[in-house]
Amino acid sequence: MSTSSFKFEKSKQSLMERLFEPPAVGRMSPVAKVVAYSLLIFWSIFVIFPIYWVVITAFKDAAAVNQGPYYIPFVDFQPNLDAWRVHFTQDPNCDLGSIGRQLFLLVHNLFAFIVSPVVDIAPMEPAICKTYLAFTNSLVIGIAATALCVSIGSMAAYALARVQYRPKFGNIVMFVLLTLCVIVATSYAGIPWYVSSAVALALFFLLARAFGKHFRGTVGNGDILFWIISQRILPPIVVIIPIYMMFQAVGLLDTHLALIIVYAVANLPIVVWLMHDFFASLPIELEESAQLDGCSRFGIFWEIVLPLTRPGLAATTLLTLILNWNEYLFAVFLSTSKSQTMPIMVAAKNAGEKGILWWEMCAIIVVMIIPVIFMAILLQRFINKGVLMGAVKG
Repeated sequence: MSTSSFKFEKSKQSLMERLFEPPAVGRMSPVAKVVAYSLLIFWSIFVIFPIYWVVITAFKDAAAVNQGPYYIPFVDFQPNLDAWRVHFTQDPNCDLGSIGRQLFLLVHNLFAFIVSPVVDIAPMEPAICKTYLAFTNSLVIGIAATALCVSIGSMAAYALARVQYRPKFGNIVMFVLLTLCVIVATSYAGIPWYVSSAVALALFFLLARAFGKHFRGTVGNGDILFWIISQRILPPIVVIIPIYMMFQAVGLLDTHLALIIVYAVANLPIVVWLMHDFFASLPIELEESAQLDGCSRFGIFWEIVLPLTRPGLAATTLLTLILNWNEYLFAVFLSTSKSQTMPIMVAAKNAGEKGILWWEMCAIIVVMIIPVIFMAILLQRFINKGVLMGAVKG
């Protein structure tokens, strides 16, 4: 079709055809373009406005919040730093000198905890700024839990994607029964948990060797993967009381270690599920060639598989970090004062005698979202590739 004939046919189009038909392949019609951009603008406002409201409220005082709503700084209200002074100026332990001393005390406490089995050193209790304490707790717990979760979850996902498992169903039932025996022995018989766990593991290996060959029913990788993700479907409130009692029995309440373990275990199913798809989409011929060259299974995973799935790993890491950073339920049950995180501090502004202190709450939220935004900016290049890798296979 020539250009002149094309123009002739286009000039003969009716108004409705020009509005609803795309002018060329790969382009949208005028009406579709208006609808698409209208929806994008509406969704952008819907997503961005809460963040904008939090930021401007952090620079308001009580009068501007209670007499509002005011949305335009320097026009509707005069910005001020009252909410920030409450957290960083009025607290005598929030100046730079105090924070430096607190860092020294925290390092001393960590050293005392590490060498406590060998040398008896009494830990020093620091007077820490509440905002600084909550922020450092969230930072340490979030990063440690994310690193632990992604490390274990990636290896588990790779194993489920490449190694075919056929565990006997009878052995699984036996392991569950012995675990229940450990709980009963620890809770009611007063036996130390490490003694009962060691005995149960020894019994499991002996019974599995003796009776495992008589069991017929097996489960596959798909069953294992579904069981792992089903742990995330379970509401956390269902298991929070048993988890609290377990950490109370071992003396880990209000510690960083307790929250790191719980956060890592809670988000492990998400890491396994996401990384399994990334690993399964890789051509297995690369790994077979590396095996022929004498590379070990872990060497293949570390030197070949992980570099190829770096975008997916970055996206999974950021998602896990956000979930750990924002987690509230486990923190409110397992921490009291020393290991409180940022979500607990934000919620505390909603339960005071003076009512909801929106301006102080928003100042804490601004501090809370800065690390996540910083991580998203650093990993943006990998995240975009990771989303595409997870969406397209073959």
